[in-house]
Amino acid sequence: MKSQSSSKAIFTLSLLLIAVLFTFHKTIASDVFPRLDAKEADVIKESLMVQDSTITYKIETTDGNEYIGEIIEQNAQLIILKTKNLGIITIQKANVVSIDVIDPNRVQGGVYWGDHMQSTRYFWQPSGYGLKKGEGYYQNVWIFFNQFSIGVSDKFLIGGGIIPLFLFAGAPSPVWVTPKLSIPVQQDKLNLGVGGLFATVLGESDSNFGIAYGTVTIGSKDHNASFGLGYGYAGSSWSRTPAFSFSLLQRTGPKGYFVMENYFLDVDTDFFILSMIGGRRIIGNHAGLDFGLVLPLNTGLNEFIAIPWLGITLPFGNKP
Repeated sequence: MKSQSSSKAIFTLSLLLIAVLFTFHKTIASDVFPRLDAKEADVIKESLMVQDSTITYKIETTDGNEYIGEIIEQNAQLIILKTKNLGIITIQKANVVSIDVIDPNRVQGGVYWGDHMQSTRYFWQPSGYGLKKGEGYYQNVWIFFNQFSIGVSDKFLIGGGIIPLFLFAGAPSPVWVTPKLSIPVQQDKLNLGVGGLFATVLGESDSNFGIAYGTVTIGSKDHNASFGLGYGYAGSSWSRTPAFSFSLLQRTGPKGYFVMENYFLDVDTDFFILSMIGGRRIIGNHAGLDFGLVLPLNTGLNEFIAIPWLGITLPFGNKP
C-alpha cells in the first residue's frame, strides 16, 4: 500500500509539474516574443537561412554590374556572396535587379558567357542546334528580309518569312516556311539537323521553289563548325547536283562571335562560291546584331565584289 501511495504521489506531482511548465512557457513566450507581423517573421526566418553553397548564382545590380558566386547567407536586407575574384562581398537586396542560377561551366575568367539562342544559326544557315520549346526570335536584314523562328519542342522548330515587295505597287513578294528537326547525338559535341526552305512568290503562278537539306554540326554552341548538303528545286524539277555548305561560329567573348558561312554551288557548268564573313554582337542579354560582307566568287567574274550584310535579331517567348 505504501508503495502504491508513493507512486500515486509521484504521478500527481508529475502532472502538476507539466501543467506549471506549460503555463510558464506560454507566459514567457508571450512576453519575450510578442506578436510579430508577417514582415518581422520573415526577417527572423530569413536571417537563419544558410544557402546551399554548391549552387552558382549570377546577381545583377541596379548599377549594371554582375556578380557571380555562391550565396553563403541572406536575409531580407542583405546577400552575402562568395566570389572567386572579389572574395566575400555583401550586396544590398534593394540594389538587386535579378538573381539567376547559372551553370558554373559557362563562367570564364569570372565572367558569365550566357547561353544564347543566337548560337542556333550562322548569318542565315541553321546549325544542327535548335531552339528550346517556347523560344523564338525575329530576324531582319536590311529592312526587307523578315523571318521568324519558334521552338515547337526542344527538337523541332518552325519558321517563316517574307520580303514584302507588295508594298511597292503590289510587286510579287517571296514568302517561305522553314521547318527544322534537331537530333542531338552527343551533348555539346555532335548534332544533326534536317529541314528545308519551302517558298513561293505571291502574285505569280507556278513559282514554287526551295531546298531540302541536312547538316552536321561538330562542337559546342559557342564553338562549332557545320557541314551541309542540300538539293534545290523549282516547280516540280529538282537539281541534279547537290549544293554544299560549310559554316563556322567561334565565340570571342561573353557578347561577341566570329561568323563565317560558305555555299558551294554548281550552276550551269560553272562552279560558284558564295561566302559570308563577319561577326555578331549581343545587345543587352539576348538580341543580336549581325554584320559582315557577302562575297560572290565565280571563275567568270573579273572583279572583286563585296556586299555589306547588316541584320538584327530580336528574341521573343522564353529566354535561355
